[in-house]
Amino acid sequence: MDGQSNSLVNNRHSASDWFYNVKSIPQSGVLKEVLGPVKAVACWSLFVSMLQRLFWYSNSNMMKSIASGLCIPATAHSFLVSALGLLLVFRTNSSYQRFYEGRKIWENILNHSRNLSRMIQLYSKEVGEDRERLLLNLIAAFPYLLRLHIRPGCLCESPESIDRKHRLLIHQPAAAPVDTRYDGDKAFRIRAIPDKPSRDCWVDRRNLPWSLFEKSSLGKLARAKNRPLWVCDRLGREIMSIEYGPNYTSRERLTMLSLVGKLTDALGQCERIHQTAVPLNYARHSLRSLTLWLFTLPFALVKDLGFLTAPVTACTAWLLYGIYQIGYSIEDPFQGSLRLSILCDAIRRDVLGNYDDRDSAFAPEDSWEVDDERFSDDGEDLKELLDHKVHSTSLSKDPVTSLFRETGAVKHITRIHEQRDQSFKVAGILQ
Repeated sequence: MDGQSNSLVNNRHSASDWFYNVKSIPQSGVLKEVLGPVKAVACWSLFVSMLQRLFWYSNSNMMKSIASGLCIPATAHSFLVSALGLLLVFRTNSSYQRFYEGRKIWENILNHSRNLSRMIQLYSKEVGEDRERLLLNLIAAFPYLLRLHIRPGCLCESPESIDRKHRLLIHQPAAAPVDTRYDGDKAFRIRAIPDKPSRDCWVDRRNLPWSLFEKSSLGKLARAKNRPLWVCDRLGREIMSIEYGPNYTSRERLTMLSLVGKLTDALGQCERIHQTAVPLNYARHSLRSLTLWLFTLPFALVKDLGFLTAPVTACTAWLLYGIYQIGYSIEDPFQGSLRLSILCDAIRRDVLGNYDDRDSAFAPEDSWEVDDERFSDDGEDLKELLDHKVHSTSLSKDPVTSLFRETGAVKHITRIHEQRDQSFKVAGILQ
């Protein structure tokens, strides 16, 4: 176990990890994404340096004058690098704010799911066992459906690879691209990009999140265009169907509905981040300025660096294009920056998990410590203990506490019954 834990990747790097980070540069994901423009800048720099040296060592005075003209002062680039740095910093900071906001939204989803599942289990008597399991499954399925909703992609599987009785035909909604150039104003005279058509595809109902739904509900869910919203609507309908009781009143119902409303708010917030891109003018101007600065940089360095201009310019391009690419990558944090699958699994474990473990939290058995030696073989004192425990719970001022203390007493006595029967079997009393 220790060997496995030590082999896990640490995503927090300190200054002492400098050698590992330098050694892993060839495996850098950012480098792979910006390798195309970096190669273009390097090739252009090599061409400029070779051309300048070729003209400089020529016997023609005109060629030497051309070589001198290829060398420009570095003052302009020194002035422009400050403005360029501001553009990159603003873009990266705005993207990081969206990343951090996305993480906070999913933290709220985790908290609201825990709180709603706690309310459902606190009032399990009024909710009912079947409806309780249905509500918990809906809560556990919500993050999975939300992840699929804000991370568009093909969910289709090959029908031949799925057993016929486990196939589920779902409706794949159209994926509308985000385009900030056109918002219906005819003054732009830019044709809107048409939406990709929707289609139907097959999935395996044994996989998550489809396995959390009943067979009767899968058909309606498969046809829904906004599946996480459908889950919220179904949660609200089931909560409204719970009848009032001594402990469950309109106050508890409104509390549950408010938690469902917060899940709906989280859905809208995720859609806002996913469907809103950085303004196109800002993104394009930043990239154009960066490209122009890098492609003119060799003319400022070739006089002093010669053939070293290409590697120096390539390293500079990697650093600056990398900063721009990082801002682009975290602009929509739901496309891979946030590990949503881990968060979804955490919510499912907390909401469903081990039912007995969560039940023990609501009815702690620490307060029901009983000396098992008090009980005789015929179990005459068992009924007296049960009457005493149930009677003591009826004196509690808090009806919720009374309900779950009574549940704890019954569970403890049931366990004592099982232990007594086991001892009888060992002694040969029971056949």
